[in-house]
Amino acid sequence: MKQEPFEAGTYYHIFNRGNNKENIFKEEGNYTYFLQLTKKYLKETCNIYAYCLLPNHFHLLLKIKENEQLPIDFQNGKKKLHQAFSNLFNAYTKSINKRYNRTGSLFQEHLHRIRVNTEEYLRELVLYIHLNPEKHGIEHNFSSYCHSSYRAYLSNKPSLLERTEIFNLFNDRENFIYCHNSKKVNLELLKEIDEMD
Repeated sequence: MKQEPFEAGTYYHIFNRGNNKENIFKEEGNYTYFLQLTKKYLKETCNIYAYCLLPNHFHLLLKIKENEQLPIDFQNGKKKLHQAFSNLFNAYTKSINKRYNRTGSLFQEHLHRIRVNTEEYLRELVLYIHLNPEKHGIEHNFSSYCHSSYRAYLSNKPSLLERTEIFNLFNDRENFIYCHNSKKVNLELLKEIDEMD
């Protein structure tokens, strides 16, 4: 798959899985650590809209900040925007390799990214990402899964998630919940992702 370059002001679906379909999250603390690294490396360059961390793969839905919101050192080119992601995945891989006495690449090939061009696609991605644990049979009910952003959306705790924007995308909080509970995702629209997931 041809890689889309990162561009300021653009939404992306970021996803990847473990090398040889190996688990990238081996115990509970790994999930928390991955999210801590995500915050550390991406909060300056991205707004986070949804995530789901599954044992052998992950999904992130984010928007690269507009140029005027980016730190000065990230405003000058695509390579620097890409560096934040590289730092995140390299730091996580090094940590896992050290902890579990392994070597080599943790993730399969390069990071997959798809540009999100429409509101409909954005809405379907939010649903797809949150419903992933149920789709893969990891959790009987997606809403019980603790390593996705769905429960964080329903919480009143502070979060880096763009709650207001996503609730507006679904018209309101109640419709956000209703659409998730309807468990209908336009897989035809998301065919490219579903084939890789």
